[in-house]
Amino acid sequence: MKTKSLVGDQPFFPDDTFPWAVTLEKNWLDIRAELDELLTRRNDLPNFQDISVEQSFLTQDNQWKTYFFAGFGVNFDSNRARCPRTAALLDQVDGLQTAFFSILGPGKRLPEHRGVYKGVIRYHLGLKIPSPETACGITVGGQTAHWREGASMVFDDTYQHSAWNETDEDRVVLFLDIVRPLKFPYSLLNRLALAVISRSQFVKGAQDRNAAWEKAFEAAGRRRTA
Repeated sequence: MKTKSLVGDQPFFPDDTFPWAVTLEKNWLDIRAELDELLTRRNDLPNFQDISVEQSFLTQDNQWKTYFFAGFGVNFDSNRARCPRTAALLDQVDGLQTAFFSILGPGKRLPEHRGVYKGVIRYHLGLKIPSPETACGITVGGQTAHWREGASMVFDDTYQHSAWNETDEDRVVLFLDIVRPLKFPYSLLNRLALAVISRSQFVKGAQDRNAAWEKAFEAAGRRRTA
């Protein structure tokens, strides 16, 4: 996609690659406030492998927690309702495919891996970054970067990449997959390919597992307040 991409082809992209990122950055404290409320029930949040079982080779413990707002174009309404401000901001993101809070626990490392489809670009918004910032990081295509609270990070996950948190606190980012801007007609072909992927058993299974977790989480919350 090097000659077809409107944003180039490299491990990291400029932080301002997407115009809507400015809005997320300006409102990051609103998102952080809703995240903090969720973290009061951190242990109840699903592990990454509980939702995406096919990627359990990346993690098998409870130190990578998630909270999904959308998965390949399907919104998770109960999760969105608990975080209305975040949901409203996500509605302003063009080309949104997947969105979730990615919570990397103390001492957690994700091994080197790579995405399989170049039709999306990954975006992170730093929400909770322990000090020192250099103790948490990500290496993509041999280049290393560190998150900052309220700041964007944009990269291509089809390059080999790994991430780590060497602190004793959680590192949290808002994790988005965005449709890669492409020249026509490749943009149309990409949309069609993503539509096919969204109907695959890989994605449907993850969507069903997250929907089941949503119901259980909501029921547990009702029991706590009863």
